[in-house]
Parts: sequence; structure tokens; C-alpha cells
Amino acid sequence: MSQTGYFDVVTLFLLLDIAEAGSLTAGAEQANMTASAASQRITKLEKSIKQPVVVRLPRGVSLTDAGEVLVARARLFRREMRSAQGDLDALRGLQRGTVRLGSFPTVSASILSDALKVYRSRWPDVDISVTSATRPQLLDMLDAGEVEMALLWSYRWTAETERSLTLHPLMSDPTMLLIPADRDMPAGGAVLSSLRSQRWIIRNSDHPAAEVLYRSCQNAGFEPNVVYEAHDYQEIEAMVAAGLGIAMVPRLAVASHRPDVKAVPFSAVDEVPTRSIYVATLARRAYSPAMNAVAEALRTAADTIQETWSAESRSPVRA
Repeated sequence: MSQTGYFDVVTLFLLLDIAEAGSLTAGAEQANMTASAASQRITKLEKSIKQPVVVRLPRGVSLTDAGEVLVARARLFRREMRSAQGDLDALRGLQRGTVRLGSFPTVSASILSDALKVYRSRWPDVDISVTSATRPQLLDMLDAGEVEMALLWSYRWTAETERSLTLHPLMSDPTMLLIPADRDMPAGGAVLSSLRSQRWIIRNSDHPAAEVLYRSCQNAGFEPNVVYEAHDYQEIEAMVAAGLGIAMVPRLAVASHRPDVKAVPFSAVDEVPTRSIYVATLARRAYSPAMNAVAEALRTAADTIQETWSAESRSPVRA
């Protein structure tokens, strides 16, 4: 039968202190306890293992064979615990560690890429790995523990995110109208009802961005004339530039768009949906120092993007 259940760390380290100090009284003092309490602990240990660990001498103590065995193990264990403390200090000081992060393409190409530049310049010794996936996949990865954090999006009709997650909002990503660069739009923004005769280019019909278009047009009283379903936003931009049609896109998706297209806002009267961008973690997971550093870099990048957008909204719209 295993005997490990009889030991406790405090008593083992006390025995080590007694051995190193040469007496029970001095060892107890080193362990920050009274001699009486130390004596009781040693007696309890000896009863547990059914053999003595020290021989009490007129001056001090000596170890028995059993005591020598336990002291040798305690010394190794203390050394490991001190090494562990050093590792923890390094993690707290962001001198080592790793974070597994989930993301999705439009935010990876904007917020995340900017955040990683900040992160790697400030905390170069902390590794970060990123997996890009769809929203359902990211939720599954969080739940399975495959990532510690995930960047997610949602619209007001999106199914409620599992209550097992803690959500930290980063920013709002407005929906924009993507048109050829040489086309003019009213200064107050595009009015959706005035676009009912237009041809539309969308992400493939099962993509969330397509649902935004259909819902918005339905609210404006018409069915969009969809002429092209694209597999990514780069393809959408190319088709808009070619004059095939216009598109409705998240602003982050065209943060660095082609010079022959431009993104203009919709009029507030249409209430075109805006998506929320946030960082999600399992509710039961406490943030490590490295995770806090990632979150800080993401918030900084998101704030910078929003400040840029605000400055652009105060400037004249440029083709």
C-alpha cells in the first residue's frame, strides 16, 4: 500500500529544516513555528510511518535511516518548488509563456495584425499561436480547450453565445457600402431605398455578411438583385471595381481596400446592422499574465482603428 498519503509538505520541510539546523528548536524557528508545534508534527509523522525519523540527543538531534530518506526527498522537492516559483515569476513578468488564440480572417487582417506588432515588440519572449476559423469552430475550440482566447463577432440576431463564455467587447464594426471609386454618394451617407435598382455582389449565400444584406434590404422594402456570390472580400472588391455591382461589407473587411473602390457609410435612417467584435474566454478560466498582455494589445489596436475612423468621418469623403 502506498504511504504517500501520510506526508504533508509542511512537515517534510520542517524535518529538512531540523536536519539542516541540527536541532528541533532551531529547525522550528527556521520553519516559523514554536518548538512545541514542531515536536507535535514530528511525533505525528513518526506515528504515521510507524518508525522514528529523529533521535533526540542531549544536544540536538540526529536523523534515523527513515529520516535520512525523507530529508533527501524533501530537499529535492524544495529545490523543485523553488524552480517552480522562478517559473511563475517569469510568467508573471512575461519573460516566458504561451497563448493560443482563435481568430477569423477580417479581424486577423486588421485588429490582430496591428496587435501582434505591439505584442511582439513589448513581450518578445511570450509565444502566441493563432488559429483562424469560423465562428462555430471558434466556439467549439474554446469549449474543448484548444485555444485560451478567441476573437468573435456577433450581430443582434446572432444566437446567444454560450453562457460558459466571458465576453470582453473590443469595438463595433459598421457595415459599409462598397462602390467604384469614381461614383459619388450623398454626404449624409447612402440611403438603402435609393439602391433598390442596383445589382449586388455578396459573400456566398450562407455567409453572415449575405444575411446582413438580405435583412437590410427587406427592412427597406425590396429584394436585392444579387448577380455574383464571392468566396472572399478580395473577390468582392475586384468585382465592384470592374463595375459588376455594388456590395455591403463590414468596414474591417475593407480596411485596406483597392484604390479603385471606396467604402461609404449608410445613412443612419436605415439602421443597417453593425457587428460587435469581442474577445471570448471560458468563464471558468482566469486570465494569465500573458493572456492579459494579448487582451491589452488587442484593445490598443481596436482603439487606434476606431480613432482613425473617427478622424476620417470628420474629413471630406475622398474618391
